[in-house]
Amino acid sequence: MALTDMTRRSFLGTAGIATAGLALAGCGGGGSDASGSSASAGDSASNQIDGGDGAIKLGNIGPLTGAAAIYGTATNWGAQVAVNEINAEGGDIKFSYNCQDDTHNAETSVNAYNNLKDWGLQILIGTTTTAPCVAVSAETNNDNIFELTPSASSVDVVGEGSARKSNVFQMCFTDPNQGKISADMVKEKALGTKIAIIYDQSDTYSTGLRDGFVAEAEEIGLDIVSEQAFTSDNNQDFSAQLTDAQSNGADVVLMPFYYQQGGLVLKQAKDMGFAPAFVGMDGMDGILAQDGFDASLAEGLYLITPFTADATDEATQKFDEAYEKISDDGVAPNQFAADAYDCVYAIKQAIEAAGVTADMDPSDICDELVKTFTSSDFSYSGLTGKDMTWSDDGTVSKVPQCYVIKDGKYEVVE
Repeated sequence: MALTDMTRRSFLGTAGIATAGLALAGCGGGGSDASGSSASAGDSASNQIDGGDGAIKLGNIGPLTGAAAIYGTATNWGAQVAVNEINAEGGDIKFSYNCQDDTHNAETSVNAYNNLKDWGLQILIGTTTTAPCVAVSAETNNDNIFELTPSASSVDVVGEGSARKSNVFQMCFTDPNQGKISADMVKEKALGTKIAIIYDQSDTYSTGLRDGFVAEAEEIGLDIVSEQAFTSDNNQDFSAQLTDAQSNGADVVLMPFYYQQGGLVLKQAKDMGFAPAFVGMDGMDGILAQDGFDASLAEGLYLITPFTADATDEATQKFDEAYEKISDDGVAPNQFAADAYDCVYAIKQAIEAAGVTADMDPSDICDELVKTFTSSDFSYSGLTGKDMTWSDDGTVSKVPQCYVIKDGKYEVVE
């Protein structure tokens, strides 16, 4: 979610970001034509696209309202950009698209999935967030409907070993892998020698990142001197955690959680005169765009993300332009939007390779797409990575990019 030109790209700052603590808007049901125009996600007719006769029915589920709506809105709009582009090409493959709001709630997400099945769902993008995706992926597995999530990163989404859900795949990195990459970055870039970890023990995403970091830290000899947890019921005051980190001499503080709490940690650390190197992961992307956030607090913050809207390559710039037209108030895309865009195009490429057609049963489509995604001959290059491949375990292989915030902008960590 790299949004650094804050005059042009105030990420949802004017698009209703003030919804609860996380301020994230999402996917509902509504209409958009195939030319690229779309109503806002807040409009009841903004989250469906009719691809016409012969279109494959592509569903999406994410939080369009409530505290996590920024993520669901991003995946909805990113997917819509891709669907609009593909339909406008006038080729053999067209999509009808339907995005449902799950408010970041597992039960609501399952209900949304059932709504999509009633609509005629053939392929699912989503869900956007982890806990709902774990619940929905159990349903899609029972129904044998192909599912590719842009952003639900827990290994529980795809399942492991005998619990593997063979129909479910991820476009995003798994949490343990992100944790490992972050530990390697701390070591390789010599960010510090004494590590403090603050994490949300009530959140699957945060604990997964923490676990991956700790495991790799032990392997490569990083010294963890402080480890303090919080929960969703106590996520505003971090003075105790920061005091413990400071008193133990930490020169690096790992923040494996979302940017809303990240901003609070940075502000409270500054107030107490504590200035270690702070390291976040992909959930920290978007911190600069918080409404009223002092961007100077994030100076020197390290984070990992596979996409930044400030990249100058032609594909990113084209996506930026299309996304800003479709989104509320011309907001810029984030990593979640780019992952959803890549989901649609990866599915399209797999459909072409497998010879899938709209008149096929969803279960038969699933079987063909699973064979294609796991084939040694299949790879996909998009906004969030080149030559991506998928393993039989449903995880994606792609290279992340490490950034540091300098002068209110993302810079690649060389």
